[in-house]
Formats: sequence, C-alpha cells, structure tokens
Amino acid sequence: MYKTIAIIYIVLYGCFVVFARQPDYFDGEVTSATVNMVKDSATNALKPVASFSVGANKYAVAASYPLRFIKEGDAVKVIYESSNPKKAVVYSIWGYWILWDELLVSLSIYLVLFYAAVGITSNPTPEALLEQLEYKPKPKTRYSD
Repeated sequence: MYKTIAIIYIVLYGCFVVFARQPDYFDGEVTSATVNMVKDSATNALKPVASFSVGANKYAVAASYPLRFIKEGDAVKVIYESSNPKKAVVYSIWGYWILWDELLVSLSIYLVLFYAAVGITSNPTPEALLEQLEYKPKPKTRYSD
C-alpha cells in the first residue's frame, strides 16, 4: 500500500510541475547564459546573476537558489518567454522543475493526509467490525425502478 501511495504522489506532483512552471516549458525559449557576480546594493554582498542576450537586448536574471552552487564564469541555460525575457529563470532540475517550497508543502500535506487516513482506518470499533462481517449485499435487479 505504501508503494502505491508513493507512486500516486510522484505522478500527481510530476503532472503539477509540468504545467505550473513560469516561464512555461512548452512555450519558453531556452538559451545559454554566463554567470557573473554582481554586488547587491542593499546588502553589499556578491550575488550570482545569469547574463544573456536576445537579439540586441541584454538581460540579467538572478541565478542564486538554495542548495545550488554557481561560480562566476559558469555557463548555464536560461528559459524565458519571448514576450517578456525579463522574467527568465535559470533552467535546471533544482530551481526550475523542483522548487523547495512546493516540495515541502506538498510532501507535508501528503504525510498529514496519509497518516490521518491510516489513523482513521487502523482501529475500527468492535461494532463496525461486526457490521462488516455480517454484511451481505442485496441482489441487484437487472433494471432499477
């Protein structure tokens, strides 16, 4: 039972991920970008930025993401919508396809609902067990009136 529930979760999460990404995977354009370190004006810390160009215009998007380690000069892929290249993101498994907050929330909801269902069905009352043992289905007629 645990394997079946886990497979169902993975399939449903995979279907959600494919259609919930922005910029859209099916309509987006993928191009290469170079990572540069840029000083953040608010914190004075160096942050990685992926720089790419579309035609004659140059764009830069944030390349940092928790647990993703990018160095200056790395070549990365960027996905963007041709109508709005400013909203591009770095195209990678961790950070585009799998987002830590979505994964954490969906996994916690899955676990809460799973353990609630197991808790509800694991200890039935003696009356419920007796009712289940004595149950005999009524014969069904071919055509219901």
